[in-house]
Parts: sequence; C-alpha cells; structure tokens
Amino acid sequence: MPSTLETQSLTGQPNISPLAGKPAPKELLVDVARLEKEYFERRPDLDDPNQRVSFGTSGHRGSPLRGTFNEAHILAITQAICEYRREQGIDGPLYMGKDTHAVSEPAQRTALEVLAANNVDTMIQQGDGITPTPVISRAILVYNRARKKKDHLADGIVITPSHNPPEDGGFKYNPPNGGPADTDVTRWVENRANQLLRAENAGVKRIPFHQAIKAPTTHQEDFVLPYVRDLKNVVDLDAIRGAHLRLGVDPLGGASLPYWEPINSIYGLDIVVTNPIIDPTFSFMTVDHDGKIRMDCSSPYAMARLVGLKDQYQVAFGNDTDADRHGIVTPAAGLMNPNHYLAVAIRYLLTHRTEWRQTVAVGKTVVSSSMIDRVVKKLGRTLREVPVGFKWFVPGLIDGSYCFGGEESAGASFLRFDGTAWTTDKDGPIMDLLAAEITARTGKNPGEHYRELTAEFGIPYYTRIDAPATPEQKAKLEKLTPDAVKESALAGEPITAKLTKAPGNDAPIGGLKVVAESGWFAARPSGTENIYKIYAESFKSQTHLNAILSEAEEMVNHALGSSAAVPAQGVRP
Repeated sequence: MPSTLETQSLTGQPNISPLAGKPAPKELLVDVARLEKEYFERRPDLDDPNQRVSFGTSGHRGSPLRGTFNEAHILAITQAICEYRREQGIDGPLYMGKDTHAVSEPAQRTALEVLAANNVDTMIQQGDGITPTPVISRAILVYNRARKKKDHLADGIVITPSHNPPEDGGFKYNPPNGGPADTDVTRWVENRANQLLRAENAGVKRIPFHQAIKAPTTHQEDFVLPYVRDLKNVVDLDAIRGAHLRLGVDPLGGASLPYWEPINSIYGLDIVVTNPIIDPTFSFMTVDHDGKIRMDCSSPYAMARLVGLKDQYQVAFGNDTDADRHGIVTPAAGLMNPNHYLAVAIRYLLTHRTEWRQTVAVGKTVVSSSMIDRVVKKLGRTLREVPVGFKWFVPGLIDGSYCFGGEESAGASFLRFDGTAWTTDKDGPIMDLLAAEITARTGKNPGEHYRELTAEFGIPYYTRIDAPATPEQKAKLEKLTPDAVKESALAGEPITAKLTKAPGNDAPIGGLKVVAESGWFAARPSGTENIYKIYAESFKSQTHLNAILSEAEEMVNHALGSSAAVPAQGVRP
C-alpha cells in the first residue's frame, strides 16, 4: 500500500522497482575493494565531458567506477581550492569533514596530502572520525564570528555525495560564509582543476599521507561536543526533556550517528538510535523507488524500516549520510512529505521564536509547496522565493534577514534564538529536534499540525515528473524568457505569472515557472541526464494536478519548438 506521499506524488505510469522498500539483496551491494582500487588507479578520460571536474549545486560528484570521482579529481580540486584561498586572501583554518561513503575516507587522505603540502591549517575530526555537513558550516561561522577584524578567516571542505548510492563520492567547498560555494567560486575552482587535470596534475603540490597527518598544519580535534553543547541555542531542548518524549532516530549509516548519544546524555533526552550500524556497502538499507540503494531520508522506500517502527515513538526521524537532510516520521502520518513538514516548521517558528525580528523573511525555493506561501501570508510575514540550491539562502541567513531557508528536497536551517546565524548549510539534526520541540511545546506532533493546515488552506497535490529532452533542448530551457510562453491559461485558470527569474532575488531559475490561482508548475533541465524535471502542484484535486502536468509538457514543448514528447515518467518528489 503506497504512503500518502506516494499516492499524491505519482502520476502516469511510474517506474517503481519490485525491490522498492525491501531489504537490499546481496547482488546490489558494492564491492568496496574494487571501488577503492578504481579510485586510486583509474585515470579520467578528459575527452569525455562527464569525466572532467564539474560542480553542480552541491560540489563535484561521481563514482570511481565511471571515471568521474577518482584520486586525480581530488588532487586537482584540492590544489585549485588552495590556489583560490591564496588569491582571495583566505588564510585561516580549513575545517574538513567526511561522511560514511566508501570513497570518502580515501578522498580525505588525498585532500590532506595536498592541503599539508600547501601549508593550509586543516582541522579534522580526531580519530579519523566522520563529520556532518552542518557541523562544518557551524564551525566556520563560530570561528569567523570571533574575528573582530574579519581577517584570518576560516572555510571548509565536506567530502560527501549526500544521499546518493554507496558507489558514489562527492567533494564540496564552503567559503568563509559557511554555506555552499556560489557559482562564481565553483566556476573558478572547476576551471582551474580541469587545467590541472589536463596537465596530468603536474601543478599539484603533495606530500605522502604519513607526513601530512603529522604535519604542524594538521590539527585533530573534537567537532562533536562543541556542536552538541551549542544546540541549546537553536532548539528548546529543555522543553523536549520536560515532555518526556520517546523519540527514535535512524542515521541511515551516516555521519550523524556519533552525535545522538552525546545529545541524549548532555540534555537528558530519550532518543533511541534504531540503527547503529555503519557499513560502507549500506547493506542494512531498504531499496529506493528505482531499485537502487540510496540513503534518502525523504523516501518512504529508503526509510521503510523506521516507518515500520512509527508506533513505538511519539516522533521519529532520519538523516542522510552527511546529515544535511531530514525525514520526519509520526504515528499517523508515517513519513511526512518534506513540503508538509517545511510548512509546519515555518508556522511554528514564526509563532514561537519571539526574539526574532518581525521583519525577518522566510526563504523557499521556487519548486517548494505554495502551502508555505499561504502560511507566511496568513502570519503577515515576508516570503522570499529563490532558485533551487541552498546557496541562495546563504546571504540572508548569515546577516539574519532570513529566519529560515528550506528546500522541497528536505533540507533546511534556521536562526538561533537570538536571531543570529546557526548554519548557512542545511542542518538535518536541528530539523529533527525541532519536530520533537513542536511536539513537546504544543502537545501535537508535526503530522497533526499539518492536518490543521490542510483544514485551513486546503489539500495540496504535489508531484515531480521527468520528461525527455535533448542537450540542445535543455540548454534552451535554461535560457527561456517569459514571452516564450504564449498561453494565457493553465488548467482552466488565468495565468498570473510566467517566471524565469526568482521573485525573491531576481536570480535566474534556470528554467520556467508558470503560476495560476490554484496551481503552478516549474520546469528545469537536469544537470546530469537528458531529461527535464517538471514540478507541479494543485490546491484543487489530483485530476486538476494531472491537467496541469499535461498542459505543462505542452507549454514547454511549444516554448522549446519541440513537437510531442515521449510520455513522462512519474517519480517521487
């Protein structure tokens, strides 16, 4: 029986694997020894654009098995970051974290060899430990906040492909603002890294690992307790303790695992770690919708084990491998749709963070639910709608003009109680603990709060589908102007907006959004596949949503000068 999320998010003929939601069979498990061998020995073919360094919305990602994430890439990227730091005068410590993917550890070793050779003071978790993305972001901000003259600033690297399959690797740079690097930064690093690769990394400075780990510039310290002890300044942990909530968490074998027991012991909470296993094959996972192992805490298939335990806890939650995403499970709702929880979290924060200025804005991406718009408008607050990618929230979070930034893909962060920045990257653990705070202080869990929102504003029907597109069509879609859409109505309602720039900051959205009173759609090209993604929502019915989807494909095809498309495939949003 599909969950509520799946019922509302699948249209057409979705391709759901027969393995979805079931324990991963042995034949799906990655060969870790082969993966590491390919990481060190395979040389990327630079005639293949896919095997060059390429920074997407969250750094460079790929797999050693495809020649897209190998030691050559990490050597080049790290040297490029060192050179970027010098050019920008960034000479403070670099905080480096890694998650539990198999190639994250060898990639960290490679990076440290380059950083030490370049005399970069590098801070790593002691004992070869793992570190979540938000912990690195917070550490950068805390260090830089103490720098009165704003010199000798810190920055960071996080080695993670996020929730992606076990054979993948990822490498991202966070500049001194603590958040994901902006396009200007990543373009510079990407171009320089590819120059180095073309020269067979002759320009890379490097020393052996046994020297790098003992270098005077390499500092091993504990990242866990400073983060855990600071949590009381962003979440009401006293309220959670006082309510005696029984809570559950599944770290999905990721970097948040070492943090939950210290949170329990320091704050006197009752959070049961339902899965304490770390295994680079992720053999304990249930298979995602498409038959792949993926540590996606927003997927009811990947989260099937925790959803099966939902009645044992008042609230339960999960995180992906670098803990920048959250998944919230309640007894009645099961795994909440990320859009639903974002709306609940925003309403709660705006009505319970009395220290925050009334003028602070809520940030959302252009493909997030319009339920958020309705909640923010009802409370008389300001909404800022930005392109997809958490980097767009960074300026507002760091200066305190945004109290919250959230993405439909289950990533969010919010301010400290005093209205200053907590992180400028996504923080899964604080979103988990916020769900417990909401339950403790209101006596109702987030699923119950969402039912209140639908009673007031109506039920939104939301989906994302993939449609085929050639590279030429994708390039054209990314550069469309509003006048490319000739239609005046969407699913029987007048079109009120045709957007190719985000209303919140006038930045290009890399696609198109069309809005009517009761529904909308957005179309964006995929960065890695020959498809484009259509996001759509209706506040009327599933039938109305289907009509929006059908007309969306026609509008996009007309705008691209393309005739009929192959039938789109429904996927989980």
